[in-house]
Amino acid sequence: MYLPMPQELDTKAVEKIAKALGDRNRLLILLKIARQGCVGCCQMQEVVSLAQPSVSHHVKVLADAGLVHADKTGRNLNLSLNREGVQALIDFLNELRNGQPPGNSE
Repeated sequence: MYLPMPQELDTKAVEKIAKALGDRNRLLILLKIARQGCVGCCQMQEVVSLAQPSVSHHVKVLADAGLVHADKTGRNLNLSLNREGVQALIDFLNELRNGQPPGNSE
């Protein structure tokens, strides 16, 4: 499942992303996807040493946060990095770092 990421993040979206990145397994999954481009969901079990239902849960959290595209082709779930979502987070953090209040703070 993929939810489109708005250009400017609000604080709720940033909170959701932070929670997604706050789990070591999800961070490992995201790193694997970023390194390889497109990865099958079944390959993630090797990365995090978890059962398939747990991997699916972590992938869903990443997709719901807008960090990952999860595209189903038949029985396969292909994962790729949502570059726009990652860029929106970078932009938010850069505004914060520069002392500028981020766009929509609600």
